[in-house]
Amino acid sequence: MPYPFLSDKWIEEAHAIRAEFQERSPAIDHRVRMNLVVTEIPFGDGDLEAHMDTTRGELDIDKGHVDDADLTVTLDYRTAKALLVERNPQAGMQAFMAGKIRVEGDMSKLMAFQATAPDEHAEAMADRLRSITE
Repeated sequence: MPYPFLSDKWIEEAHAIRAEFQERSPAIDHRVRMNLVVTEIPFGDGDLEAHMDTTRGELDIDKGHVDDADLTVTLDYRTAKALLVERNPQAGMQAFMAGKIRVEGDMSKLMAFQATAPDEHAEAMADRLRSITE
């Protein structure tokens, strides 16, 4: 059953998918602590705060912000879905150029992280995320 992107149930399912692939995924060499603010959520109240942390060599994505983040990225719900679920880098570039993505902090950390090649399991994980997303 598909769930709305970033709903509590979607996040729970996404964590389960990530756990399935964790043992097969190589360690992440690039270290970054990034807070995310997703605006225009079509459910709930206000914005969704989340984070991405690779400082332990693995990808940790969850709700809430981390202390001492290297940067904070603010983007709207549709752009977040295009980037994280649909894996559409053109949508991200267009949104950035249109001012729909704001970056505060060390943008070089974000650029370096984006330049890393995805591991062989990244597309399989993305397919699974698409399958659980409305």
